Amino acid sequence: MSKKARILSSAGITIAILIFSLCFMLPADVGAKSKVVAIEGMSYNVDSSLTDNLKSLTGKKVYVTLGSGKALSGLVKNVGNHLIHLEKLDGKEYFDALIRIENISAIDAKFRDYQR
Repeated sequence: MSKKARILSSAGITIAILIFSLCFMLPADVGAKSKVVAIEGMSYNVDSSLTDNLKSLTGKKVYVTLGSGKALSGLVKNVGNHLIHLEKLDGKEYFDALIRIENISAIDAKFRDYQR
């Protein structure tokens, strides 16, 4: 093997080792600095009605699952006695939805986030 080939081979091996080391060290470093924290003002009250829980989430993003199994997600704009108004629907940012509360079987909301 020529001297030039040996230099290129050793340089390639050194670069491969550096890339391999970085791939495994960086994710561990990022995870160590992050922690999960509760989002202020986000909670459910199991002693209240679905309507009252939705009212407490006004302005927040929620996922609404209907009795048919279809799910919609967007920001809660307003909650009345029988209807909920979702705006900025995921995948349909220029659309809003008006949903009968009696058709809702579940709501999901993000209560925790990463703090870095």
